[in-house]
Formats: sequence, structure tokens, C-alpha cells
Amino acid sequence: MKILHVDLDAFYASVEELDHPEYKNKPMAVGGQRDDGILTTANYAARAYGVHSAMPVFMAKSLCPQLKVLPLHREKYLEKSREVFEVLKTFSPLVEQVSIDEAYLAIDHWPGDYEKRAWDLKKAVKDKTGLTLSVGLSYNKFLAKLASDWKKPDGFFMIGPQDIPDLLLPLKVEKVHGVGQKSAEKLKALGIYTVQDLYQLDRAFLYQHFNKAGIQWYDRIRGIDPREVSPSGKRKSLGTETTLERASQDPEVLWTYILDLCRELEGDCLDKNIQGYTLTLKVKTGKFKTHTRSRTLELPIYRAEDMVLVLEDLFPEVYQKTESYRLVGVTLSNLMDRSIRQLTFL
Repeated sequence: MKILHVDLDAFYASVEELDHPEYKNKPMAVGGQRDDGILTTANYAARAYGVHSAMPVFMAKSLCPQLKVLPLHREKYLEKSREVFEVLKTFSPLVEQVSIDEAYLAIDHWPGDYEKRAWDLKKAVKDKTGLTLSVGLSYNKFLAKLASDWKKPDGFFMIGPQDIPDLLLPLKVEKVHGVGQKSAEKLKALGIYTVQDLYQLDRAFLYQHFNKAGIQWYDRIRGIDPREVSPSGKRKSLGTETTLERASQDPEVLWTYILDLCRELEGDCLDKNIQGYTLTLKVKTGKFKTHTRSRTLELPIYRAEDMVLVLEDLFPEVYQKTESYRLVGVTLSNLMDRSIRQLTFL
């Protein structure tokens, strides 16, 4: 299997530079116009000063007083994204759009030199849209995405089976697909800071502490990631569930599992750059009866703490003291791109 991961470099800022070439080599960012506003992205000249996305404007300007902050132009970015994806689809019929500025392409059908063809793709996007891509080539999604980040901006990197695991061992655990902020904090509390540290742990230990996510990390750092490129369109839901080691009636035990699921789901949302309006709690009793409750919100969520607030209301609707429970699950649906929502509110 051959997969490309493509990631537009500093997308919003790069689009603005097309209209404002005077800012191309000067520190510039896109985001809120007030000092308490938040930056959506920054160009590489600004990043050299330590400016980055999600940083408050006042903090960015304290690091770089000459920083120019341009307002967001939602429709312009969406249109530019469409132009890029039209080019990508001329190189592969199997394009999975992950967010407004990144995608996976299945390229097994490419004849001959994969690396040359990848450079042809980069050139076609630059020629037709004026934007640069960083591209990663590998044999699974995790490694392809990791490769695309290796030589930013406007880079190309390839990871083959012969590079695993040695290439990964020095990396921070945050580089592993699915390790979000909360998971990274928990790993560091256990003394796990790098992939090499993670590599020393066995499957049973990782499952005990991180459930299904731990098994996925174990496999990925060994070059195993069976996810396929799926161009089927919009994802309808994103969820996770776990079977208890033994059925329990204790609500505190159930909540421990639910909290872990929320953290795992937050990591998945961050990785896929999505959020959702509808949250569903699922439980299965020891007698294999399934109960679910859902809540649709006015604003989308993706943070674990927001999920917990909703689930505190839903839990009493599915929990009965007389029952024991063997499975719990949390699902987020009615999904949308987090980047697009950001553009709406800033």
C-alpha cells in the first residue's frame, strides 16, 4: 500500500499572501482583530519569533511587535481549498479530505517512480493555485502524515519499512497519531516522554492504562496502521467504546471508563480537526441490553471537559442501581470541520 499525506503550508496565511504579496517575507498572521482575539495561523516569518496558531493576539505582538494581523476571509479559504482538491483528484480518484487544508491520497495505481510523481503533484498545485504543499509518502496513514511534517514548508519526505522503528524512537510521544494533550500528560506522569520510552512497554500495560488507544499506539510505532484511504465523503460520527474487564454496578467505576473515553475521543477530534453537535452515551448491561441517550447542543464541542458536562446529565437516564454494566461508549455526531467553525466565530 502506498499513501500520500498532503498538507498546505500555513494555509490561511498563504492564501492572504497571494492577495498581499507585500507581507510574504514579513511576519503576518490571520485571526481576531482585537488584542484578546486568537490567531488562526501565522506565516513562517512570524513563526520564527515563536508566534503560532491559537495564541492570543496580545501575546503574539509581545513576541513580534511588527506582526501584521489580517482578518479572516472564510469564503476565500473555502474556495481556494476547493481549487486545491480539484488538482489532487486529477492525481488519484481516492482522495480523503481530512480538513480544509489536508488530505490522504491512495496512490497504488501510480506507475513507476512514486517520488517523482509526488513532486509532479506539488508542482501542479503550485502552478494552478499559487500555494505550496508539504507531502509525505509512506505505506500507511500514520507514517505518511508524520512524513509530511518532516521538512515543512514546501517539503517532501518518504518513510519506508526499513526506517521503522529507528526513525521514530527519538520523537516525542505527541507525534504518535492519537496521542492528544491529555494522553501525553498521562504518559509523562508514567515517565514516558519519547517513542523509545513507549516502545519499551508491552501491549497489556498499554491496554490497562489507555484501553484501545494504547493498543493502537503499540502497533503504530511498529509501523502497523491498517486504516485505509476512505474517499466516501463526510464522516457521520466519531466514537469509542470499551468493554469492562468485569461487569460493574458501581457508578464511580463506570465514570472512570467514561472519562477515559472522553479523553480518547477528544484526541481523535483534534487529530481529525472535527467537532460535533450531538453527543451520545451508550451502555450495555450484563444481560446484553443496550441503552443510549443523546443530546444535541446549540454549539459544537470536541473537548473532553465539555463532553463530561453533557454526559453528567445523560448518565442518570441510562444508569439503574439494579443493573450491572459490561460496556460503555461515547459517540460524537452531526460533525463539522473545526477550522470552518473557527472562521465563523472569529
